[in-house]
Amino acid sequence: MTTQPILSAADEASPTRDIYRQLRGLIVSGQLGANERLPTVRQTASDLGVAPGTVAKAYKLLEQDGLVVSRTAAGTRVAESAAVLPRSVLRHIRELAAEAAATGADPDDVIDVLRVVWRTGSAPPD
Repeated sequence: MTTQPILSAADEASPTRDIYRQLRGLIVSGQLGANERLPTVRQTASDLGVAPGTVAKAYKLLEQDGLVVSRTAAGTRVAESAAVLPRSVLRHIRELAAEAAATGADPDDVIDVLRVVWRTGSAPPD
């Protein structure tokens, strides 16, 4: 895997969920393709400075979602059936991220607003 997830300060209380979200994002965005092998639990734990059990839980969540398949000899790989977001959605997300970065917006604020818009169908007032 060429892209290594980094733990964010916002989710230090839940590194399992943070690792899960980041790997899930890489999978659904198509940055990790079908059958691509994830690093071992021990390697990921070492890279991120967390306990192997924390990474194992994140991998288990990905497996429960059907995004990865774990096999003893083959390791953990992205599932064949792992769906990616439509290209148009990815394009809009990348445009949003670029525009937000250009304006100096806080990524956590952008994500929070996106969640509100997603849930309610409308943006909060300016």
